Amino acid sequence: MESASEEGDQVVAEVTVIVPTYNERDNVAELVARTAAALAGRDAEILFVDDSTDDTALEVERVAADAPLPVRVIHRDDNTGGLGGAVVVGLKAAASDLCIVMDGDLQHPPELLPSLVDRHDEGGADVVAASRYIGGGDTSGLGTAVRFGVSRAATWLTRAMFPIRLARSTDPMTGFFLVDRSRLDLDALRPQGFKILLEILARTDLRIAEVPMEFAERRHGTSKASLRQGATFIAHLARLRFGKMSLFAMIGVIGAVANLGIMWLLVEAGVPDIWAAIIGAEVTIIGNFLLQERFVFADMRTDARALGIRFASSFAFNNAEAALRIPVMALMASSWHISSVLATALSLIVAFFARFLFHSLVVYAPRRRRKADAAEEPSVDTAALRVIRAIDAEAMRPGEL
Repeated sequence: MESASEEGDQVVAEVTVIVPTYNERDNVAELVARTAAALAGRDAEILFVDDSTDDTALEVERVAADAPLPVRVIHRDDNTGGLGGAVVVGLKAAASDLCIVMDGDLQHPPELLPSLVDRHDEGGADVVAASRYIGGGDTSGLGTAVRFGVSRAATWLTRAMFPIRLARSTDPMTGFFLVDRSRLDLDALRPQGFKILLEILARTDLRIAEVPMEFAERRHGTSKASLRQGATFIAHLARLRFGKMSLFAMIGVIGAVANLGIMWLLVEAGVPDIWAAIIGAEVTIIGNFLLQERFVFADMRTDARALGIRFASSFAFNNAEAALRIPVMALMASSWHISSVLATALSLIVAFFARFLFHSLVVYAPRRRRKADAAEEPSVDTAALRVIRAIDAEAMRPGEL
C-alpha cells in the first residue's frame, strides 16, 4: 500500500526524510509537525516505510491530508531485512537523491535535519551522520547504564572490525544520517536488522562527516533492541567483516596450538606449570605479531606508527594480558581441578577479543597527522575528552576540611 498527500501527483523533493516505523502510531503527528517546521522553506517530503501490525499506516494517511509538506507511506506485509530492509525500500522509492534516515520514535530530534543538509551542502561528504559521541553529542536517551555500555561496546567492536572504513566515524551504529543515494548501489546492500549505516559504510568507500546529536528519550512505543536483534547484529557484523577478524582468529588458533604444544613439552620435561606457561606465551606473542603484520594488518601498516612502536605496544599489551591471564589459569586449574593445559585454552578464548580490539584500535591506529594537515579541520571535542577533563578538574579541586 502506498499513498501520498497529493493524490495522483508525482512528488518532487530536494530532500526525502525516510522514517521506518513499527507500531509507532502515537509518534506520527508530532514527528510530521516537527519535521515540517525544521525543513520549512525547503522542497522536502517525508516517506514512511511501515512494518506495523497496528494502524500506523492509516495514521500516516490521516496526518498527510493536512500536512504542510508531502507525506507518503509504504506499508510492507513482508518485512524482509527488518528495519534495514525498510530503509532500502525507502531509498529506492524516494523522490530525491538526498535522503535522510531517522527513527520514528522521536529519539532522533527532527530539529537537527537542517544541520545534516547544511553540512552536506558544504561538500566533501557523501554521508552525514548524527553522532552521540562527538562534542555536543549526548547519550542520555539511552537510559540505563547497561544500554549505554552495550552501545559503546558494540561501537568499539564494530570500529575494530572495520578500522579503515570507519576511521572517521565515531558512531557507526547511529540510525540518524543523510546519504546521497546517487553514490549508492542499492542492489548491493544486504541489510539485516537495524544497523543500516554500518551496512552502507562497510560496503562502500563513501566519505563521511558528522554533526553532534542529543539523543532524546523515547516518547511512545518500546525499544526494538532485544537479544534476538543483538544476535542478528553479531551475525551480520560477522558476515560483513569475516575476513580480518577470521585471519586474526586463525593466527590466534595457530598461536594457541603452539602455546599449548610448547607448554606440554616443557611440562613433560619437568618444568613447573607457571614457567612453562610463561615461556609458551612469550614465544607465541612474538610469532603472532609477525604473522599479524604479514597477513592481518598489512593494509594498515602504511598509515600506522613505526614498526618498533607497533611491536612494543603489541608486546607490552600481550604481556600485560598474559600477566593477568596466567594467575587466573592457575586458579582455575587448582580450584576447578582441571589440567593446566585446558585452563590455558579457556583463558586464551577470552583473551582473543581483547587482543583483537587493542590491535585494531591502538597498535595499527593511523598516525597523528602533521600540524599543517590537522590545522585544516577543527579539533573534535569528544565525550571521552570531556569526561577526562571533568575527572582532572575534580582531582585538582581543593579539598575542604
